[in-house]
Amino acid sequence: MERPLHDRPATDLCRDIAAGRLSPVVLAEAVLERIAAANPRVNAIVSLRPRDEILAEAQKAAEATPKGPLHGLPVAVKDLADTAGLRTTYGSPLFKDHVPAADGLLAARLRAAGAIIIGKTNTPEFGLGSHTYNPVFGATLNPYAPSRTAGGSSGGAAVALAARMLPLADGSDMMGSLRNPAGWNNVYGFRPSHGLVPSLASDEGFLHPLSTDGPMARDVRDLDLLLRAMAGPHPQDPLSGARHDGGDRPDIRRLRIGWLGDWGGHYAYEAGIADLCEAALGVLSDLGCDVRPHRPQIEPEALWQSWTVLRSWAMAEKFRHAFADPAKREAMKPAVQWEIERGLSLSGAEIAQAGRVRTRWFREAAEMRPDILTAPTAQMFPFDAALDWPEEVAGRKMDTYHSWMEVMIPASLAGLPALAVPAGFGPEGLPMGMQLIGRRGADATVLALGEAYHEVTRWPQRRPPSL
Repeated sequence: MERPLHDRPATDLCRDIAAGRLSPVVLAEAVLERIAAANPRVNAIVSLRPRDEILAEAQKAAEATPKGPLHGLPVAVKDLADTAGLRTTYGSPLFKDHVPAADGLLAARLRAAGAIIIGKTNTPEFGLGSHTYNPVFGATLNPYAPSRTAGGSSGGAAVALAARMLPLADGSDMMGSLRNPAGWNNVYGFRPSHGLVPSLASDEGFLHPLSTDGPMARDVRDLDLLLRAMAGPHPQDPLSGARHDGGDRPDIRRLRIGWLGDWGGHYAYEAGIADLCEAALGVLSDLGCDVRPHRPQIEPEALWQSWTVLRSWAMAEKFRHAFADPAKREAMKPAVQWEIERGLSLSGAEIAQAGRVRTRWFREAAEMRPDILTAPTAQMFPFDAALDWPEEVAGRKMDTYHSWMEVMIPASLAGLPALAVPAGFGPEGLPMGMQLIGRRGADATVLALGEAYHEVTRWPQRRPPSL
């Protein structure tokens, strides 16, 4: 039996549209029907455009010569990215009625590739915290267990993919926002090497950039399709310059894989997570990889200190003017206020020291013996969606709203390419993922390994949610 349109790979859909075998109108109708059926249960798609507008744009795509690799494909953009004429709230009540006059770089590139932007995907307030809820749209729920969190900050994107409401989705990743929700929703999320996907969304420029945009999908070929549309240098981004053409992938046999485990007891994991990842490592071993435990020389405490300083400093610089207004400050959630207050209290010496640690870790990662580091995509399974954040993991107290995500830091701090791959399901039927982390610039190697892993496991196709 032929698979329904909403369940087919994006690469197949784009190929059929380009060949004239599939009308963008028919595809848009199928996507809108699926959203109508599934979205009320999970709240992943927000600011959905009127149906007649979407179908009119799809009709124009049907009548036009294909202009890019995503021609006629319906997509929804994460609600942190500006979209011309379409409400962009950043999950904040301060921007609940904000309608940008122009596209940001991400939306502009998707449109240039031929995509039809039909709406937005939900995100936590200003993207902070790996739990997608905000006072504008409410919470996005996990399709495998609607009482649980979807993760974040690309939680809406991950759920829309898992629930077959979108063929592809973009996301962004500062502290794991492409990887954590991918793992918790049984899909793939890729944080590219810093600079591969340019960004003009902040004024950090040369100074300690931490976040990057990246693709999410239900298989690695679809992931690569979207990455090609997103990637490529931009003259106004000082750290961009790399290209990604989706060309030949390297041979992944005999790659050296380093398993970080709990880093000598530093990370707390819920029971069952390490077991799932070790089973996934067995797949890599069967593919011919040399899998061994690996413990970096740098201490994880130093990485955490560096990360929290640079993150708070970045948040303070971004929001200091809004924070100075008492009314706007009161409208910010406690985690945002905490980051800004902490950032404003930092000294130049503390910021400089954090930068030195970051550099030291980058240099170690560049020369490490393993070609790929591996770790879980989260330290716990999806938690109760009614919580703001989990205060305890495996009996260990978490002292900040994001300390339970510390396992994401090795890739984030050094700007390394990191692919979240599904690793299976825990004893309660909840998904978990595993990170494949490469050296900077080794994006093609990471994706090649992920594609080989997917061909063996095919978790998104084997076990979709029951929505």
